[in-house]
Amino acid sequence: MTLKPGSILEGKVINITNFGAFVEVEGRTGLVHISEISDDYVKNIRDYLKEKDKVKVKVISIDDKGKISLSIKQAISKKKSCRPVEIDWSKQNNKKSVGSFEDRLTNFLKESEERFQDIKKHQEGRGHGYKKN
Repeated sequence: MTLKPGSILEGKVINITNFGAFVEVEGRTGLVHISEISDDYVKNIRDYLKEKDKVKVKVISIDDKGKISLSIKQAISKKKSCRPVEIDWSKQNNKKSVGSFEDRLTNFLKESEERFQDIKKHQEGRGHGYKKN
């Protein structure tokens, strides 16, 4: 396979520096910049990689001078679900699920109105005793 942007290949870490890791892929050496090692913040590359490790890399680019930019984090396939996130209504606000949607909506509106009245009462109480000149 020839090296071209977008290719995902296996390589071997041959050198580690403070700014990245040099990886040999198909007889050529490319750089995995520290920002392309993991989705997490990487303070010390040696916490993630060692020399002679075999790693899966994605070729990001090859410039006119032949410098190869590689990425480990982009080579890892992220599985995305088409399924919507399920909400566990029983854990919402530490209250038990009330039942149907209409029941929950009615309960929500009732609680909202009570909170609104409390806020209104509190604001009215603060208005006395201080006048602006």
